[in-house]
Amino acid sequence: MPSTSIRKTEYNPESRILSVWFVASDKRYDFEGVPPKTYAAFRSAFVKGRYFNDHIRNHFPYRRIPE
Repeated sequence: MPSTSIRKTEYNPESRILSVWFVASDKRYDFEGVPPKTYAAFRSAFVKGRYFNDHIRNHFPYRRIPE
């Protein structure tokens, strides 16, 4: 998953939680209620950071996960 802003993602389809680690901060955030269809589109997006900003950030509740 090459991206300049997103280092890693994990997705749990049962809980619909998308975990995202960011390159700049190396912090993890969990986004809740992300549908499998949205995650699939995110994974296949050519520019993952743009898709994330347009379709996930500020669209789903999230929380920062302490290290």
